Amino acid sequence: MTVANSVSMSQSIAGRYAQAVFDITKEDGGLDALAQQTADLDSALKDSADLRDLIASPIYSRDQQSRAIAALAAKMNLSPVLSNTLQLMAKNRRLFVLPQLTARLADLIAVERGEVTVDVTSAIALTDAQQERLKATLAEKSGKKVKLNTRVDETLIGGMIVKLGSKMIDSSVRSKLASLQNVMKEVG
Repeated sequence: MTVANSVSMSQSIAGRYAQAVFDITKEDGGLDALAQQTADLDSALKDSADLRDLIASPIYSRDQQSRAIAALAAKMNLSPVLSNTLQLMAKNRRLFVLPQLTARLADLIAVERGEVTVDVTSAIALTDAQQERLKATLAEKSGKKVKLNTRVDETLIGGMIVKLGSKMIDSSVRSKLASLQNVMKEVG
């Protein structure tokens, strides 16, 4: 099996679990709570190497994974729907798709709310005022509520890179210098 097939299969598995959780929670009217729990679970995955080991390592038995996930769900005060889904994933040895599950749930919730997440990479951290101006401009252009996912990359020298779906606007000094260098190669 190739890596691409493995990734595709993981996304397919996670997508089915995520769609089921989303549909049940939407029917019950708990999307706001699910959005927060999904973000919390995603943060826990990013912050805890132990949790990442638990979901990915084959040395843990189904029972060990199930008990650990049950304790985590209780500690994080996850909804019964999400908690039961995680238990089912542990029982079926599918916890390895948990990162894809949280990403898919976040996408489903964002679409339902009419939101779009925009990745912004800047040379220096944006101030709150700059972020609000950027959000307002992007919301006007996209017609959706905008959530910014910001990060700093000092190698940009100045400016920023904005990714909105499949569109990318690169106004960084680094890319402008690269363009200038290419033009100079053609001339000389």
